[in-house]
Amino acid sequence: MGSHGYYLPRITITRRFGTHPFIFIPSSQPFSSDSTSTPNQNNPNQVEQVSSLQEVTLSTTNNQHSNPLEPLCLELVQKLRVLLQQGRTCAAESLIKSVILSKSPFSSPSDLIPLFSVHSPSLNHVFSKTLFMAFLDLKMTDDAIRLCTSMKKNGVVPAVGTLNFLFKLLMSSKEFKKTLDFFSELVESGIQPDRFMYGKAVEAAIKLGKMNKACHLVCCMKKKGINPTFFVYNVIISGFCKEKKMVDAQKIFDEMITKNMSPNLVTYNTIINGYCKAGKLDKAFSLKERMKLENLGPNLVTYNSLLSGLCKAREMEEAKKLLLEMETYGFAPDGFTYSILFDGYLRSGDGEASVVLFEEAVKKGVRINEYTFCILLNGLCKDGKTEKAEEILTKLMMNGLVPNEIIFNVLVDGYCRKGNIDGAISIIQRMENQGLTPNCITFNSLIHKFCEIKEMDKAEEWLRKMIEREVCPSIETYNTLLDGYGRMHLFDRCFQVLEEMESKGIKPNVVSYGTLINCLCKVGRFIEAEAVFADMDGKGVFPNAQIYNMLIDCNCTSGKMQDAFKTFDEMIDRDITPTLATYNSLINGLCKKGRMIEAEELANQITNSGLTPDVITYNSLISGYCSSGNPQKGLELYETMKKQGINPTLKTYHLLISGCSKVGLDTMEKLFNEMLHTDLAPDRVVYKELIFCYVENGDVQRAFVLYNKMIVEGVLLDKITYNSLILGCSRGGKVTEVRKLVEDMKARGLTPKTDTYNILVKGFCEFGDYIEAHAWYKEMSEKKFLLNSSVCNQLIDGLKREGRFQEARLILSETDVKGLNV
Repeated sequence: MGSHGYYLPRITITRRFGTHPFIFIPSSQPFSSDSTSTPNQNNPNQVEQVSSLQEVTLSTTNNQHSNPLEPLCLELVQKLRVLLQQGRTCAAESLIKSVILSKSPFSSPSDLIPLFSVHSPSLNHVFSKTLFMAFLDLKMTDDAIRLCTSMKKNGVVPAVGTLNFLFKLLMSSKEFKKTLDFFSELVESGIQPDRFMYGKAVEAAIKLGKMNKACHLVCCMKKKGINPTFFVYNVIISGFCKEKKMVDAQKIFDEMITKNMSPNLVTYNTIINGYCKAGKLDKAFSLKERMKLENLGPNLVTYNSLLSGLCKAREMEEAKKLLLEMETYGFAPDGFTYSILFDGYLRSGDGEASVVLFEEAVKKGVRINEYTFCILLNGLCKDGKTEKAEEILTKLMMNGLVPNEIIFNVLVDGYCRKGNIDGAISIIQRMENQGLTPNCITFNSLIHKFCEIKEMDKAEEWLRKMIEREVCPSIETYNTLLDGYGRMHLFDRCFQVLEEMESKGIKPNVVSYGTLINCLCKVGRFIEAEAVFADMDGKGVFPNAQIYNMLIDCNCTSGKMQDAFKTFDEMIDRDITPTLATYNSLINGLCKKGRMIEAEELANQITNSGLTPDVITYNSLISGYCSSGNPQKGLELYETMKKQGINPTLKTYHLLISGCSKVGLDTMEKLFNEMLHTDLAPDRVVYKELIFCYVENGDVQRAFVLYNKMIVEGVLLDKITYNSLILGCSRGGKVTEVRKLVEDMKARGLTPKTDTYNILVKGFCEFGDYIEAHAWYKEMSEKKFLLNSSVCNQLIDGLKREGRFQEARLILSETDVKGLNV
């Protein structure tokens, strides 16, 4: 009787107790010359006969008889063969799992599978599927994927339900990249994924922030005639909402309706939450009303999302009304509801109201959990009311509350935010008196504060204390140090910190590298920033959109637009979705170069990509048009942004008022009056532009009205403002007012220099008062300041016309000595 066996490629099983290579042998490639021998089907306990084990060459060993565990292996092979022949796959699977988990010397399928393949080749497929299920039950996803790959190469495909279970395991383990990679592997091998697999692949792409990939997968589904499920639609809507691409989210929502798939409660809650986070409350509330029309009542999640939106918008009166409606419909506010309301009142600067609400909740018997209580404490601390927060804690402790580390950490952080480091240290001592041990978060708050105030020696001291108390520094600890040293431009120390992290087994993450790249970009050290980026990429740390934005912005700021677009293209090629900040940096760079057509085209891409231009986008475009001599286009953009509900900022008015000085005084006054009707207070830039414009138009009186307003409002006066007023008064021959302005200027520490004296001489020359102009010239000369040639000529000519030839000759001789051409 000839023996026959079958080759399988070498794969590796990673067990809970180690990694073992083994050879798995499929039933497709017999290596025996005799394929006629078959097992005795009438005797299930009979092992398939082989002439000699030495005739079969296995890579696990050159001499099978030398393995002392071989009898055990053969015994298990026999047991498994019997179970599988009897169709008892569950029992076989249990036996395999016990082998994998066993702590005995024989504990690996690597000792089992080669022999099984030799002795029972006809059951290889069944055995491989049973082993695959065992891996899934033990959540050994890596081994399952490797075995699946090997099986597919030999024409064995696990059942769809089994593959679905593997996808479910991968997603529950947060193995998002592996999910996508395995999905791609299946597609490439010709296996048709079902709806479930597509759904998990779409979800994995979104979890990785790859919205383009997710949308591509949905398109592939549709092309293959697989209709997206509710799950897929909800996940896609959720992904767009997270990126605040509400236009795209709404399109998907509308697509569901056109396909007669009535959005469910999850769909509505997802898109309502997205609109609330995007600040589009009108849309969110209109969807709530639509739910009612479709007999789909809002639930607690719906109300909490809407309350959160109102609280973030500081519309607390509307939030109160919604809370009342919510209670009317029978939804009792939970701890999360109260945390939203606490946050809302604190955002609105009404810390007292949040404390009152807290006391009311306690009286109602609402169980305020630690999370909700921490929201209140954290809000009070952020509001600078750390002492009040500590007072509330003390009262609650008297009523039986046992605070945990989280509560104390909030107070430590609160005192650090306030700059009261002694207060933070006292809380740590109080914490230890309560029998609690300060943890990494506790120390990180202090280290962060010391880094913020650039006391790096203190930060290092508390790092040592942390280690002395056997508290391991976290990646956040080191990232804080990187930021501290980076902001002080101590980059050599930054690189040392990176080395320390790696030596302690802490792998720098995207934040570590991003912090360093950001600091390098801010000081224009772009070559080093690119080197850090390359190192990051080389070590397998995947760059995110924020890091690409740093590099793009640095190039744009330096005027290197070609390099900026090269980085932008790389970002797209790596399937990283550009953010609004990406487009804004590029648009700003183009506008500074005067490339307005390209800037406008890029602005259109923002809308096409599902984003919405913001005030930064419009400010860049307005600046570009005003700088290139087209303020009218800047005004058109100003009107467009208002129509789109985008509120102009102080910078918007700076750009327009400065750029429209030549358009006309009426336009500037209109802009100024519109600004006064907003919450924006005019600053020095606005006032000085208007004052200059009034002076140029000969209305010195109105210029002085604004000057006096600046003084009353406490707006800091600068030399340019004084120079404008001096020019206006000197042109009108107002000697007294001019001298008063100069004295006031000196009193404010703004010592007149060349520019001011030139204006004084020029102004009085234009008025025709050459005696006063000459007096200011003499004071100027005494202070060693030079009069420019045109004004000097103007003064000399005037003095000559008035017969003051001696003064004119003296000025000429002085200018010759000083080398001034007149």
